[in-house]
Amino acid sequence: MSSDKTIWEEITINRIDGKLLAQMMISGANNLYNKKQIVDELNVFPVPDGDTGTNMSMTVIAMAKSLQGIVTPSVTKVADAMSYATLRGARGNSGVILSQFFRGISRSLKGTAECDVKQFSNALLVGSQAAYNAVMKPTEGTILTVARELAQRAVKLSEENDDFKTVLEGALKKGNKTLAKTPEMLPALKKAGVVDAGGQGWIFFLDGVLDFIATGKVIECVQAEEQSKSTEYAAGEIVDTNSIKYKYCTEFIVEKSNPKVDIQRFRSAIEVKGDCMLVIDDEDIVKVHIHTNNPGYILERAVMLGDMINIKIDNMKHQHQSIISANDNGDKKDSEQDFYEDEEKLPFGFVSICVGDGIAQIFKDLGINIIIEGGQTMNPSTDDIISAVNKVNADTIFVFPNNKNIIMAANQAKEISKKNVVVIPTKSIPQCISAMLAFSPEESLEKNEQAMNKAIGSIRTGQVTYAVRDTKIDDLVIKEGDILGIDENTISVTGKDAAEVLDMLIDKMVTDDDEFINVYYGKDVNDEEAEKLAEKLEEKYEDFDVSVKYGGQSLYYYILSVE
Repeated sequence: MSSDKTIWEEITINRIDGKLLAQMMISGANNLYNKKQIVDELNVFPVPDGDTGTNMSMTVIAMAKSLQGIVTPSVTKVADAMSYATLRGARGNSGVILSQFFRGISRSLKGTAECDVKQFSNALLVGSQAAYNAVMKPTEGTILTVARELAQRAVKLSEENDDFKTVLEGALKKGNKTLAKTPEMLPALKKAGVVDAGGQGWIFFLDGVLDFIATGKVIECVQAEEQSKSTEYAAGEIVDTNSIKYKYCTEFIVEKSNPKVDIQRFRSAIEVKGDCMLVIDDEDIVKVHIHTNNPGYILERAVMLGDMINIKIDNMKHQHQSIISANDNGDKKDSEQDFYEDEEKLPFGFVSICVGDGIAQIFKDLGINIIIEGGQTMNPSTDDIISAVNKVNADTIFVFPNNKNIIMAANQAKEISKKNVVVIPTKSIPQCISAMLAFSPEESLEKNEQAMNKAIGSIRTGQVTYAVRDTKIDDLVIKEGDILGIDENTISVTGKDAAEVLDMLIDKMVTDDDEFINVYYGKDVNDEEAEKLAEKLEEKYEDFDVSVKYGGQSLYYYILSVE
């Protein structure tokens, strides 16, 4: 079919193959990426970490990249590629939920060479159900509600009409109406005067899908270059490239030529040629990821299994890395080589996420093996966490997300990883520190897990940051630029000076039963200011053990804990 708009508009699309499905998805992904800032700004809290749009867009952009140049006409092959890419590329809770949508869509379209609008509509509904099942406590008024009602409308319309454009237009009309009602379903949205960010993101994605159906043209990702630059900067510093043992990150999907091909033989053949290997046998396809110095050998063995698609080979020596590992003298090196060659396999290993060189040093001192640079505004992907886990030579690996928006990605990494991974659901840096202090190498896995979870429940966390927009929360009238004091998940004090807000926040948080006050100051606070703050706090809270340490985190002037 021609992509000329005039000719395309004369065509009624009632069936799609794999190539059209891929173009639809790429168009949707690009549209969401182009509008990610709009979604980010729908954050309920006016703090500088509204990353729903960023997380959703980076999750689907990972999918779009995997679909570029797709050659298979099979819908099921494309759907499998969509599922695999979003599962690995998922960032933040919104990205993980989104990956479950595509997982459900893939399952619904399994075995389909071409699909009509009824099958596609049903796949949207199955995807919605899969996303619901992935959330422990589904909440109405979120992306789940928007996606479900949109899909239900699509299914109903598809019973009466076989035109993709007509059905999607009607479904999106319903989706937009549901999105507009989300503030009535969730009081927090109504107070903030916004609709649900995840629901808006899903609408933007399907808007892009519909635009391709209507015009035959894929929406361009107008900020792709900007994304690449910002991702590299935010992901981490460049590691010592001399320490990289296997430099080519090799990924691809194999469409089996025969369902009985020997996958175990293939695994055995390639595992000696690299590390961080994942070979996932998913019925009629095989998904492969490995770090190697011989990608040609890997591909030669893989082609014996069937046709290869979505081949991606990256030279890691020329990439910015998201993982920072430190050896004993503090140098940043690839931990896998150091750990595997210099140490015997240990019973326990640790992976943690954080931003700030001071906090990273504290984590290293506590014995954490691998640190993933990330947190607010840049949540690591499921694949980032898996890669970090694969670098730890231990029987059991504890993962500390240190952010409520990373816990789902950590749990998804746990499900995918072949290693024994235990996720300690830490939501803050102080909780991770408390958990590590509760760890005892002499105790069993079960007792350590219990002790860590108990420790994170006994510590209270506060943060001092700034407002990115005007809003009103309860009785607090907040202006853009105001300094905010956050007690756990509640904005409890505001002001114009970060140190003063910190002081007021501590006053509200401490009780007569507390003994310790720990403050970690960010990169926007200089050492002289920190010293004055420490003197003031020690004098004011003379009955407490007060500690003020350099954290180096961005966005948050201070992170504190009280216990």
